[in-house]
Formats: sequence, C-alpha cells, structure tokens
Amino acid sequence: MGFFENIVLALGNLRANKMRSLLTMLGIIIGIAAVIAIETIGSSMTGAVTDSMSGLGVSNITVSLTQKSEEDSSGGFFGGGGVALRLFMDSNPSDSDLLTDAMVEEYMAAFPDTVAAVQKTLQVGSATLDKYGDSGTTITASVSGVNRAVLDELDGDTPLLAGRWLRDDDGDRRICVVSEKFVEQTMGCSNAEAVGQRVTLNISGMPYAFYVAGVYTYDDESASMFGSTDDDAIQTEMYIPLDTARAITGSAAGYESLTVQVAGGVDINDFVTTTGEFFSSYYTRNDTWTVEASSLSSMVEELTSMLSTISLGISAIAAISLLVGGIGVMNIMTVSVTERTREIGTRKALGAPNTAIRLQFITEAVVLCLLGGAIGVALGVAIGAALAAFVGFAARASLTSIAVAVGFSMAIGVFFGYYPANKAAKLDPIEALRYE
Repeated sequence: MGFFENIVLALGNLRANKMRSLLTMLGIIIGIAAVIAIETIGSSMTGAVTDSMSGLGVSNITVSLTQKSEEDSSGGFFGGGGVALRLFMDSNPSDSDLLTDAMVEEYMAAFPDTVAAVQKTLQVGSATLDKYGDSGTTITASVSGVNRAVLDELDGDTPLLAGRWLRDDDGDRRICVVSEKFVEQTMGCSNAEAVGQRVTLNISGMPYAFYVAGVYTYDDESASMFGSTDDDAIQTEMYIPLDTARAITGSAAGYESLTVQVAGGVDINDFVTTTGEFFSSYYTRNDTWTVEASSLSSMVEELTSMLSTISLGISAIAAISLLVGGIGVMNIMTVSVTERTREIGTRKALGAPNTAIRLQFITEAVVLCLLGGAIGVALGVAIGAALAAFVGFAARASLTSIAVAVGFSMAIGVFFGYYPANKAAKLDPIEALRYE
C-alpha cells in the first residue's frame, strides 16, 4: 500500500470515529493554540516597543555625568576622593565638572567619519502665558536651549510649517521656535502670521520676551504619550538658542549630558564603549564625577530578550499539554490496534510486510496530529490577534513558531504513534484472525 493510500485509509478511520478523534486531538489543539497565541502577542509587544523606541533615537548615544562608584575611587577613608569623603560633597556637579564644548570638538575630531553630530540641550524650565482670548487660563510650555543638531533630528518627525529653525550662530538672540499648537492657543493667528511676532512668557517668576522665528508641526502622538491631550494641558516644546538659555539660567558653558548621533553603518554597541572611554578619560583626576555612555539600542535588545524569555517560559508551560496530547494519541492508537486486530491479520495473511503495517498506523497518528496542529495554529493566530488588538498592538504572528508547531505535531505523531504501530506490525497473523 502506497503513501497516499495510507493517508486515505487514515482519514477514513478518523472519519469513522469522529468524536474519539476530536477528543484525541484536543490536547494538541489546546497546546499549539496556546503556544501560537503567546508567541503572537509576544512578537506584537516586542515589535510595538521596538518601533516606539526607534522613533526616540535607537542609533543615538547618550553621554551623561554620573557620580563615581566605590570601585572608581581610590584612597583610604579620608584621602584620594574615597566614598567616605564624597558622602559630604554636593550631589550636583560644579561648573568645572561639566562636559564642555572643547571636549565635544576633540571628540568629533577624533571620530570624524563615525560621529554625525552632537546634540546639546539646556533645560530652562516651564514657561506660562495666557491662553488666547481667555485671560483666566494659562498655558504651559517647556523651554529648552538647543543647538542645530537637535532641530535637524526634530525636523524629520515634525517638519517646519513657517519661518526657520534656529542656527548655531544665533548667539543670545531672544528668538524661539514654537509648535503650531502653541500658536493656536496663545497667539490666535496663522502660522505664517506668527513669525516675527513677540510673545512674553513667565519663567520662574520673571517675564521674558521672545520673537517667533519658526513654527513646527505639533506631534499629537508624542503628546498622548507624555501628557494630556486636553487643550488646557497640552505638552508643547519651545526652543531657544543655547546662549540665550545660559543667559536666562545663569548656567556655565557646559552640559550634564549630550546626545551623539552616530553615522550610518556603525556598530552602535561597540561605539558606545568607545565613546564612554573617550569622555571618561577627562575625569581620571576627578574624585567625584565620571562619564557613562549608553544607547537605546542596547536597552531595546535587553527588553526584547526579556520579553522573548518570558514568552518562551510561558510557551514551555503551554507545551506540556502537547505532551499530554501525545500520550492521548498513543492510547487511542493502541485501542485502535486492538479493535482492528482482525483487519491487521487479514492484511498480513495477504502478504503485507511488517513495514507496511507499521507505516499505516504511523501515518494515521501523524495525520491525526497534523489535523490537530492545523486547527491549533488557526485558533492560536486568531486568539493572538484578538489579544494584540485588545491591548492596542499590531498582530505579528511568527512564521517560525507556526512552522515549529506544525513540525512538532508531526514529531508527536511519529513518536507516540510508533509504539502502537510497532505492536500492530508484530501481531501474529493467525492469532490476529482468531481475535474476537
């Protein structure tokens, strides 16, 4: 009997015992559906987190000041900048501890083909001003001093609608770039009309006047992530020149953190280490502060690995039902062999070799498991997609997990079907024909 004849015979036997076949497949269906559903929701979560973080600059490196740990310090209890001595020091860096423009210039000169730009930001604080047409309501905007590199990256996601971006040679001019939402709420005019107009803000209790140099597109998605979308509580950014920010805050010409934009094709993980070592070399004689470099890329990898581990652990638990389903297949096939003993005896009396009998029952077990696997895959994908949609993620069913599930179904059929198939093949044809 050929391969296809065995499949036809297997389908016929399964059709003749529909209820028993369905109950046999139930463990396999539940196990595979659970594994596929978990993999789908896990892939969806991982993809959503990765996509979200990609928009925040996965290829960027953050360089920031950090206090030295005990391992970084040398000396005894009272000397060498040891930890005991630093306990009495200010937790804020002094002007001499800050990262400087000179360090940045040397860094860019050392890696001209690797570093695309260095973003510099100085937080000024929150500014308040009256909402247009309603003197009783105030609007809050976050004011930051930035260099052109910050705005160049911003331009890709929130393009300019009117006017111009700030330039590095703007010095300490009282100009600003605001969002279209800022214009709508506080100025009550078109974006083009807002350019050149004066706005007065209250920053830390002091009034400051700025002239609008440009208006950029307001990002509703970022607002919903980091703040309320209510018109009276919109989170909007206002950008001013770095020197202007220093004049307002009285800050020294230095930074507690910088963001490095890496050129395309660079191994970000290796260059993070190189960047950290470069800047920390300036702090070898500093008893309190050093520099650390990090990137969102490594954070994304760690998060992805963590989510994958969790999904794998849950999938392993769900896979136990596959083992139970396999044992059920073996038991049912053993019963089937017993019920069809006379049929086996007839085939062997007509000259069927042991291999043909064994292949017949293994094929039947594989077909049984494949049908259960197919139903389980379809059910798992549907459940996974529904759960992903419920939590707001795009469904991403893993083709690899589907292929593994189907292959595992076949393996279960072969492994658990071999014992009853081998038992059938070894039956004595005379004894089998006498079986009642």
